[in-house]
Amino acid sequence: MWTLALRCGARVAVVAAEWRDAFGVVTRGRVQLELRDGEPGPVLGRGAGFWLRGTGVRALRNPGRRTARVRIVTPKARTVTCQSTHPYASYRMMEERHEQHE
Repeated sequence: MWTLALRCGARVAVVAAEWRDAFGVVTRGRVQLELRDGEPGPVLGRGAGFWLRGTGVRALRNPGRRTARVRIVTPKARTVTCQSTHPYASYRMMEERHEQHE
């Protein structure tokens, strides 16, 4: 699991082969899905979950003024590529180590 942070106006391309089993949950702000044909898709708010597999989503974009955060869950650890096309965008990915608390 890792977190994607998108600043105001930031856009991150989704590489289908690398994101194929990813499930995202918006934890802060709003995120707009950009569809395969470049058309804007739905804007998802806090608490909204979405699959990327088979959806034709080609990018995630932050339409809001505040930094948006998306938790990304994948079934296995893998390298995921995020390419920002916004000149002032910054994003960060943080892989998290899971500790078992028993």
